[in-house]
Amino acid sequence: MTRQLPPMLERCTQFTLAEEARDSGLYPFFKPISQSAGAYVYIDGRKLSMFGSNNYLGLANDPRMAEAAQQAASRYGTSCSGSRFMNGTLDLHEELEQQLADFVQKEAALCFTTGYQTNLGAISALVQRGDHLIVDKFDHASIMDGVFLAQGMKKSINLHRFRHNDMDDLEKVLRKLPVNEAKMIIVDGVFSMEGDIALLPQLREVADRYNAAIYLDEAHALGVVGESGRGTGEHWGGRYDLADLVMCTFSKSFGSIGGFLAGDHAVIDYVKHFARPLIFSASMPPANIAAAMTALKIIREDTSLVASLQRNAKLLREGFLSYGFDVGTTETAIVPLIIGDNEKTFLLWRHAYEQGIYVNPVISPAVPPSRALLRTSCMAVHTPDQIEHAVDVLASEAKRLGIIH
Repeated sequence: MTRQLPPMLERCTQFTLAEEARDSGLYPFFKPISQSAGAYVYIDGRKLSMFGSNNYLGLANDPRMAEAAQQAASRYGTSCSGSRFMNGTLDLHEELEQQLADFVQKEAALCFTTGYQTNLGAISALVQRGDHLIVDKFDHASIMDGVFLAQGMKKSINLHRFRHNDMDDLEKVLRKLPVNEAKMIIVDGVFSMEGDIALLPQLREVADRYNAAIYLDEAHALGVVGESGRGTGEHWGGRYDLADLVMCTFSKSFGSIGGFLAGDHAVIDYVKHFARPLIFSASMPPANIAAAMTALKIIREDTSLVASLQRNAKLLREGFLSYGFDVGTTETAIVPLIIGDNEKTFLLWRHAYEQGIYVNPVISPAVPPSRALLRTSCMAVHTPDQIEHAVDVLASEAKRLGIIH
């Protein structure tokens, strides 16, 4: 006997797109990985080259990380069993925070359980009624969700959006706002789908003219750009003063999970006492703290991984460009193949998958409508031959589909 669902649940049955995609063999999501080894993953018993991971430096598979995580779990257990606000702060948390603040050259830092929660907690804590938040149209979803949480909690938060990396459009937005009203510009350092870099020096000049703070999301920048992997400020000539607040996640270059916010001591202390996702979530587990701390040590002491990543990123970009792919404005290890058509995007994904290449298809709302793309990315542990093979596989099918000529 079929159970009649309540109306709120019944409407879920009207969503059929995922099942239709599964039936057609074009469903690319929730693929269970059974093993990871360097630049390879195993899915359904098959070995695939991973060109879709944010494990930029390959540290998630580094034995030094695993050893540190195991030692921390043995000493502290597998969970803190409480929030940072109560019983969930370890000496490891505070040690890591001190190291992170020093790494990004800020007075203080604060660790959250995930990078997503960092943006939710920090943004919603910092703004008050009537404040203005000005965001790049290509900012990450977690930034937008932080804005939406603030709007839901405090009402009357003024959201303004400017065209991607367009300083003239940003200034046009700011010019309309009262100079003495509180305002904050929020941008990604490296944009997660486009792979390009925020124009931080120009951004700082505009922000100073209109009395605005700058909040910089470095999720895809730390460990990726800058000569030693210190992010967007280093990329722009070691100008760590360009952003007032720096945020980053540990789930990319740091090979762990969690996130942090860094800035002036007074600001970080304020966020510590008002960020609901920090206060009402269990804190980062000991193993993840130790792994992130180990990754930071590796990045600080050995720049060869960052250099290898940047060489591989150049190979990947130039490889796709040589075939005539539209890679947009990318400058980093994130290389989008902009296709536009959803069906062709999924068909190209499936061909690559069948040929042993793992990439990520991205469609609206993750990108604007008619800007469907394959998001490819490389790691420091890829070899030039692996990169060349992946590019050739994707180019072969893209020609057949009429994506390139």
